[in-house]
Amino acid sequence: MKQLFRTRTLKHEDYANSGLKRCLSAFDLTLLGIGAIIGTGIFVLTGIAAANQSGPAVVLSFVIAGVACAFAALAYAELAASLGGCGSAYGYSYSAFGEFIAWIIGWTLLLEYGMSVAAVANGWSGYFGNALKSMGLELPMAISTHPENGGIVNLPAALVILALMGMLIVGAKESARLNAVMVGVKLFTIAVFLVAATGHVDPANWSPFMPYGWFTRMEGGETVGILAGASLVFFAYIGFDAVTTAAEEAQNPQRDLPIGILGALAICTVVYIAVSAVLTGVVSYKELGVSSPVAAALLSLGHRWASGLVAVGVIAGLVTVMLVLYYGLTRIIFAMARDGLLPPFFAAINKRTQTPVNTIVVVGLTCALFAGVLPLGKLAELVNIGTLFAFVMVCGGVALLRKTQPHLPRPFKLPWNPLIPVLGALSCGALMAFLPQHTWERFIIWLVAGIVFYFAYSMRHSKLAVPST
Repeated sequence: MKQLFRTRTLKHEDYANSGLKRCLSAFDLTLLGIGAIIGTGIFVLTGIAAANQSGPAVVLSFVIAGVACAFAALAYAELAASLGGCGSAYGYSYSAFGEFIAWIIGWTLLLEYGMSVAAVANGWSGYFGNALKSMGLELPMAISTHPENGGIVNLPAALVILALMGMLIVGAKESARLNAVMVGVKLFTIAVFLVAATGHVDPANWSPFMPYGWFTRMEGGETVGILAGASLVFFAYIGFDAVTTAAEEAQNPQRDLPIGILGALAICTVVYIAVSAVLTGVVSYKELGVSSPVAAALLSLGHRWASGLVAVGVIAGLVTVMLVLYYGLTRIIFAMARDGLLPPFFAAINKRTQTPVNTIVVVGLTCALFAGVLPLGKLAELVNIGTLFAFVMVCGGVALLRKTQPHLPRPFKLPWNPLIPVLGALSCGALMAFLPQHTWERFIIWLVAGIVFYFAYSMRHSKLAVPST
């Protein structure tokens, strides 16, 4: 039983010779966060949540989800500045709770990031298909949508992931440069939407403001209301934690990681509230349940040029989301393999590119498969429950490490401990409760599979395992 809770605490200097290249500045990290956060959540899920769960009150859904994320972001910032490693919540849990809990968190992060990449690719494919259609080129249904919608495979979604696989193999700095360009395109696109649409806001579209109320669980386990919408649009905020996976490639991680995490979250929260308010003000929420609600809203206003520009911007912008989440997933797998909890094949670093090429290839092929055959809604719900679970543990980890390791250097300390971590754990836990029943069932199946793997392989191969005598 002792083996399950063996801990290890490593600091940033312990990873000086990890083989990864330290090349990312605070500006790079902030852009990584913005690149990951602003994407499917604002361009796709805003419409789905407004049409099916929150109505115009989707603005409140974003505020509630943003507050929960703010608590978690402060916890992440403290641990990212204090502890080393690119394993994100997995590494922090290893220090706070021990190996078994760390494994559960790591296993959950694999679900979060893997399904995130596939989900964003799904949203990207919808916008890409609409852009082609506007040019008179329409892909056959068989290769443009998943089996549940009558197709065979969502080929564009799979192919864009494979293209990013090549970019990540080349190197982290090159990927960061591509991300910076795409973030600029994405923010310009949002500005175009706000300028073109704000003058057409009709307050009548905001009435009724709360058509679904605060929260109702329907027959069959589906949920509606502002709180249910918050648990769905929470997906829009996923990405700030991906900044922590760049710890071993940051030039000054103790200073730059908190800047990247908190800066990206603050900027994106303001953008989300503005876009969701304008979007529901120019179009009835009942008409927003489409794959590209922002572009569709502009088209309904007669702004064909703006709609086309937004569609192009979204196509470019969603690429950054996939890129950063894909990057984060490979670093988490690398960290877990380096600790012995996954096979050493995944810990190999290519000497020329200084990237974990084996992991990048396996992840790319797997995510491409899921993106090709699973619909966006199911992917997003799985991502959310995994992320919320990790956030709860990170918040708990801050409070616990303050007691068990009071002398641990903390370049950044979150205020009002333990109030902030407790509020973070409670708010993220509450959002988990508002998710549909079938999402919980799938999550439990995933956890059981992870526990089996741990006892069959990871416990014996861990670098902390005591050799049998």
